[in-house]
Amino acid sequence: MIMGALVSKGQQDPMYTQYMFNLQTINPAYAGTWQSVGIMALSRLQWVDFKGHPSTQTFSFQTPLRSENVGLGLNVIADQLGLEKRLSVNIDYSYKVLLSEHTSLRFGIKGGFTNYSNNLSAYEQYPDDIQDPIFQDNIQNKFMPNFGFGLYLSSQTYYLSLSLPKIIDNNYQSNSTNFTTKSEIRQLYFAGGIVFPISENVQFKPTFMTKSVTGTPFQYDLSANFLLAEKFWIGGMYRSGDSFGVIAQWILNRNLRLGYAYDFTTTDLQNFHNGVHEVMVSYEFTYSKRRFVSPRFF
Repeated sequence: MIMGALVSKGQQDPMYTQYMFNLQTINPAYAGTWQSVGIMALSRLQWVDFKGHPSTQTFSFQTPLRSENVGLGLNVIADQLGLEKRLSVNIDYSYKVLLSEHTSLRFGIKGGFTNYSNNLSAYEQYPDDIQDPIFQDNIQNKFMPNFGFGLYLSSQTYYLSLSLPKIIDNNYQSNSTNFTTKSEIRQLYFAGGIVFPISENVQFKPTFMTKSVTGTPFQYDLSANFLLAEKFWIGGMYRSGDSFGVIAQWILNRNLRLGYAYDFTTTDLQNFHNGVHEVMVSYEFTYSKRRFVSPRFF
């Protein structure tokens, strides 16, 4: 049994297929980049029909201040895996420095907390007549603060993002047993994207994101999307060692966007679930009367 389990890989923070439209969850410097008051809601159902599958609900808010060099944001993430639940609330602050007429660098900091709960006594144990003493207690509403930082270099046609959203490694332990879990681990993210015009009505946008965690395999996401007639994004993605998928987004008007992604798992887990679904809705409150020229790319 020992020789049969030489390698074990796990997922820590929530992952997103539509990360290129959702960078604020990992990088506080992204707050304020929309140059308008905006909200985004995303629901990700991973490994559907697999008992205890991961489920992530995300809400983000961002707004520039009057100077437009300062951005503020809010992120609320509810993540559940089996009976393990995390509720994270973070506030973002960013400051923009103009490097040229079309290029800027934003510095961002993030601070907040996570509430963690795990109903250990409700887990199924085999055989039924034997109770593991480690699972006799519950972890309820353990409160842990955290903070992070990020950099965001961008122009109208490209961006580079570097962030460490959680600096403190947090452990959660039950009250009367020795059960512990490493609930928050430092993860370094590096991401980027660029837009190339192919024709008058077609734009091509390749993007990437890498995730690095001490003691775990290096992981990267690659995607390629096409913007058609400034109204519809369509493309695909690949996540190393995990999955590939399709991405679509509808730009209904200058305010409202709807996005959907579906992942096809490449591991042996594909035999036990019916895919990964991700739905995103974003809305921007625009108070300016200036003419809408082109949709933002990131």
